[in-house]
Amino acid sequence: MLKRKITAVALCMLLLASTGCKKKGPADGTAAGVYTTIDQNTAGTITGTVHFAGQVPKRVEIDMAQDPVCSAADNNYSEQYMVQDGALANVFVYVKDGLGNKLYAPSSDPVTVDQKGCRFIPHVIGVMAGEPVKFTNSDPTMHNVHITPQIGTNQSVDISQPPNGSGEMRTLPTPELMIPVRCNNHPWMEAFINVAANPFFAVSGTDGHFTIKGLPPGTYTIVAIHQKLGQKTATVTVTSKQTATQDFNYDVPQ
Repeated sequence: MLKRKITAVALCMLLLASTGCKKKGPADGTAAGVYTTIDQNTAGTITGTVHFAGQVPKRVEIDMAQDPVCSAADNNYSEQYMVQDGALANVFVYVKDGLGNKLYAPSSDPVTVDQKGCRFIPHVIGVMAGEPVKFTNSDPTMHNVHITPQIGTNQSVDISQPPNGSGEMRTLPTPELMIPVRCNNHPWMEAFINVAANPFFAVSGTDGHFTIKGLPPGTYTIVAIHQKLGQKTATVTVTSKQTATQDFNYDVPQ
């Protein structure tokens, strides 16, 4: 009997070694490779507004005369400081801490960045690590997508896109903030990709407003980041099926 038990254990260990199997963990995502499902019956929300105080830096007019298609576009001004009625747009807000070791599956639906009017639209996006980004070209002129990450596992991208191109997809596997995207053909074109470790993020709109949904009850560190004005941090407690409010305030750059 003892010999039979030892043989069974040895066989089990051999199978595990040969298949490289991993133990399945609980459904709350506490084991590697196990994704957490958002419980909409208890999920809460964080919402708020990003404010800008003081004199807004003047937007700089861009000379696009090098390309007739671009020179015909409207609103040829810089996009660093997009402020309307004291509200700041294009601020990426995300949950940095508070989720423990929960893992969430990235969406398979791509986030689209278009090239239209010789601009990248939108100017700032957020995606989860491993979530695809689709680059399209709605302009009747040649564009270029040049992404320059700083983290080695996020590979740089340098692709040309023909006029009215249908698009190409890329993924970035590692969390990284404010990755610049530029067009080598039109140097004023610029956008930023934020790669998050979880799906809880948002980008402030033209009214400065943002909303992050689906959070399990808990206390979180959330961070707002702007391409020129840097980061702001806050601690927010989310309760079941309730909405917590957290604003961010930026000042005139020094």
